[in-house]
Parts: sequence; structure tokens; C-alpha cells
Amino acid sequence: MNMKFDSRQLLLYAVTDRAWTGRQTLYEQIESALQGGATMIQLREKNLSDEDFIREAVQVKALCSRYNVPLIINDRPVVALKSGADGVHVGIEDQPVEEIRRAAGKGFIIGATAKTVEQAQKAQAAGADYLGVGAVFPSPTKKNAIRITAGQLREICASVSIPAVAIGGISKQNMPELMGTGIHGVAVVSAVFSAGDIKAACKELREMAETIVLS
Repeated sequence: MNMKFDSRQLLLYAVTDRAWTGRQTLYEQIESALQGGATMIQLREKNLSDEDFIREAVQVKALCSRYNVPLIINDRPVVALKSGADGVHVGIEDQPVEEIRRAAGKGFIIGATAKTVEQAQKAQAAGADYLGVGAVFPSPTKKNAIRITAGQLREICASVSIPAVAIGGISKQNMPELMGTGIHGVAVVSAVFSAGDIKAACKELREMAETIVLS
């Protein structure tokens, strides 16, 4: 059963990256993030086959369900649908939102990347539930990501009625710069998964996100 989407689930949106596995498996890292207060998990696997990705997603979905947190799959709608995940997040070059919505139906969460007002409005019209907007800061995980300013972020958030989450190089040091932009949350990769203590990092990031989103 898919989890119903609520914009508050975007507050601390943790996006996985295998780069920092070692002391802990990815599964253990995700559990630590959930214990620390992550409100949404996006499973991102660029190098797994669909079959292996589905197998992993089934396990992570069961884990997320125990914490009542939605699981979103990055880029691959087929994996999301076959694994029973709660939704998918697609970039501008990926499968169009309207096609996914037609195939997946109403209760499935669809997030879409937007870097301009035009892209944001197009994603909303196509049936996206939320936007991922960025990169708001230089990103260690995506070196060539196009940067957007706080002003552009504010403009994008104001141009649509669906909620937006900021992404790209967000850390506890720079997060205060996002105050007043209209975002519903922050999507973080390295700030969570490269931390020595993931649970503690998530607790701190979540408190900061609450201050920024509610201000």
C-alpha cells in the first residue's frame, strides 16, 4: 500500500549515495537516517541493473514502512512500480511525468526536477506532486550541476502550488541561506551519508530544516 503524499514529508529528504558505505552497509546507513528523523528517502542507484535495484528497493521499502516514511526511487519508474516503492523522482531528461502518471495512477508520488519557472509549471501541469529545485549550492555529488540562486528558487516556489524541495550541496553551514525562499524541505546527500554519525547529523539537519521551512 503506497503512502499518501503530504508536503511535510519533504522536510528532510535524504538521497542515498554508495560513496560512503564501508563501516555501514547502505541499508544500515538508511536506518540510521530514519532514526535521526529523515522524513523521506530517495534510493539512487546509477549502476545497478533493474533486477538488482528492485531487489534492494523491496528491502528498503520494508524498512521505510516501519518508520512510516515514503520511499522514492531515483530515475527508474519501472523499478519503483515493481518494488512497491511509494514513488519516483525524475530529471528533465528522464521519462515524462504525464507518461508515468498514466501508468502509475493517482496514489503514486511523482517528483520532478525543475531549474526554471517554465519547467516547474510544466511539471505541475503534467501531474507532479512535488519539485526538486537546484542545484542551490555547488554539489560534491554532481560537479556539473547548473546552479540556481536563492532569488530564482523563490521565484520557482512562488510560480506553482505544488511544494518544492531544494537540492544541491546543502549543509548545516549554508542551509540558513535558504530561509524565506518558500521551500517545503531540503534534499541532502553528503550532509547525511558522509557523516561519521548519520543519526546525529539527521537530528541536527531536521531541526534546522524545521526552522527554515516554518520561518
